[in-house]
Amino acid sequence: MSAINKNSKISSNKNFIYIGIGIVIVAATLFAYLMWYVAPAENIELVKIVAITADGCIGETFDGYAVNVGKCNAQPGEIINALVDQKTKERAALMNPTS
Repeated sequence: MSAINKNSKISSNKNFIYIGIGIVIVAATLFAYLMWYVAPAENIELVKIVAITADGCIGETFDGYAVNVGKCNAQPGEIINALVDQKTKERAALMNPTS
């Protein structure tokens, strides 16, 4: 085997390793960003139940956001404690410029 073929083979292997490392870094960064952005930040808030649906109770927070609190034993008009995702409220505020 000539020296030129060995050098080109080593160079080719290094390029594949660098590309692989780059792909892993990009994938890990994307995964970390999505986990930070999508992961819920839930707080317990008082919500007023406004409707009962097949998907659960729909409540309204005291700052005006509608939230699905899941299955509950409340009737419309009752005020209950429920877990509310704060990131969902932030996204809703960004989509509605009047609030």
